[in-house]
Amino acid sequence: MDDNNQDKSTNRLAGYAALIDRYSLEVIPNWHRSFVTTSGIHRIHSSGEVIEEVYPAKYWPGDSVGDHLEFALKYDGTNLAVLAILFQKVDVKQILEYVQSKPTGKYARRLWFLYEFLTSETLPLDDLKQGNYIDLLDPDEYYTITPALQIRRQRINDNLLGDNRFCPTVRRTETIKEFEKADLTERCRQVVSVYSPELLKRALGYLYAKETKSSFEIEHVTPSSTRAERFIALLQLAEKEDFCVKKQLIELQNRIVDPRFCDSDYRLNQNYVGETVAWQREKIHFVCPKPEDLTDLMEGLIAANQRMEKGNVFAVIHAAVIAYGFVYFHPFEDGNGRIHRFLIHNILARRGFTPDGIMFPISAYMLKNRSDYDASLEAFSRQVMPLVEYSIDEEGHMTVHNETAGLYRCIDMTSQVEELFQFIEKTIETELAQELVFLANYDETKKAIQEIVDMPDRKIDLFIRLCLQNDGRLSARKRTSHFKLLTNDEIGRMEEAVQNAYGLDKR
Repeated sequence: MDDNNQDKSTNRLAGYAALIDRYSLEVIPNWHRSFVTTSGIHRIHSSGEVIEEVYPAKYWPGDSVGDHLEFALKYDGTNLAVLAILFQKVDVKQILEYVQSKPTGKYARRLWFLYEFLTSETLPLDDLKQGNYIDLLDPDEYYTITPALQIRRQRINDNLLGDNRFCPTVRRTETIKEFEKADLTERCRQVVSVYSPELLKRALGYLYAKETKSSFEIEHVTPSSTRAERFIALLQLAEKEDFCVKKQLIELQNRIVDPRFCDSDYRLNQNYVGETVAWQREKIHFVCPKPEDLTDLMEGLIAANQRMEKGNVFAVIHAAVIAYGFVYFHPFEDGNGRIHRFLIHNILARRGFTPDGIMFPISAYMLKNRSDYDASLEAFSRQVMPLVEYSIDEEGHMTVHNETAGLYRCIDMTSQVEELFQFIEKTIETELAQELVFLANYDETKKAIQEIVDMPDRKIDLFIRLCLQNDGRLSARKRTSHFKLLTNDEIGRMEEAVQNAYGLDKR
């Protein structure tokens, strides 16, 4: 309900919003912002990416830190990034007092665990000796690992997607739940089921080549034939080998970049994504983590990959979290984007989401819909940018002046998951389906042409390609240079075969 007619002066901040305001926290805003009104009714207002919810006066939690933290966990969700920054600012005594006031309460136990998890500091409290284990995250609200890890100290089921080095969260939005119901793996099987195994085997070769070309082209790179073949060979290994391991990631980087820019370890320089807009002036789109923070973050990413696979997290969610986490960390000097997209294939294939013998040419869809792909990357980058303090010297070297590791450790990846689901759905319906239709039509055309003139396969392939480039007809120049031995009748019937197969205008 719209609350424009409500006097906003009667609304008081509650939960995360109150604590962010009280401690002047520099954080990415939580997706849910709470108010408690002194007069009025419950209402919800969506403001861009943030849902604002106003609760009646009886919901006022109290004024203490513990009061607002409990309210936040009840109504605002579990925002690890906000909590991590808050715990650095708040007096630990206030956390301790709250936990001691409700030692067996589910919110107090969760905050006790989260404080120790996010700060690596132990509160002076004895382990709980009795009581049921409770889930840290509500599985109805978040995607979690199953089975959870039982933490005896607080009698908590730790069902997080990662550890304290890298711990993303993904909310169970209606969009993601609808994609899950759609069963895209089955949809893919339906698309390919009408084609012969022989055609599918040929199609896979085209799909590998298409994915390779598109992934390089997104970064405005034209690979040599050797580098392209190396990337195709890697895609063929995607379903067999786990590439989210440091040694494999370095080898992967070495095989897809120019040999002069191979890395033997994670980068030692501060890098960023930007563009030159004027002489000695850069427009910065994204600042990557500091090199000294990379080892910890990457170890966390690799651990999260193993944790989600073992914990049966839905394959697309797993792929989005790892692939987007990797590209945000940008651990190498070159090749990060291509590895990011490769990891999507690697995880989807190894987790059995991609049907055997098929690969989604997802980079082709991303290339054609660049604004959507950029938006998926910017969902995090544009939020984190205002929080990074940096300077650039005349040679383009960047220095980051504030502590930033915490900004990358606990990312809400909900938006990236939603986008990846959409990319996969569109890839199945467009790139994959169209490629299979094209090949089936190609086979039909080739057979029809062979019945008209018994030409070498190479000549038939050239004829079809030249006709498709010219709206179903062979140009006079191409006919003279390549097909002068054929009669007018033969050319006309062969053109008609192409037109019939591809539904082209016969005028």
